[in-house]
Amino acid sequence: MSDINVTPMVDVMLVLLVIFILAAPLLNHAIRLDLPQAQTQALPQDAKTITLSFDGNGKLFWDTELTTIDDIEQRLALSAKQKPQPEILLRADKSTRFELIAEVMAAAQSQGLTKIGFATEPKTSTASAKSSAKLLANTPKK
Repeated sequence: MSDINVTPMVDVMLVLLVIFILAAPLLNHAIRLDLPQAQTQALPQDAKTITLSFDGNGKLFWDTELTTIDDIEQRLALSAKQKPQPEILLRADKSTRFELIAEVMAAAQSQGLTKIGFATEPKTSTASAKSSAKLLANTPKK
């Protein structure tokens, strides 16, 4: 008999497929994030940097001037025509809704501005100790 029986292999593959389909949604909800702190070197700011700040109440600032999303879009259109292209630095409060940040990023990208960065505060030793303690507290015991 020269035929190979592939039925057991198909059975195993279907069982693995079912396991992955059931396990995939469980993996997405297991990650808890606290993003605003990072350990990096501060980048020197040159004259071609636009600083956009977001406070926790949803107010938007161009450098230090209070502004609206429509005004930001108009200013970004003017800034996109400059050579070399300016960099955009986004400074957002921890409690800022991501929807507002995404609107500003989409407006910048639609104008062709691609150099976009986020400002963070450096970690302090007490903050890293607290985050480590929080991580250890949330780790399941074996």
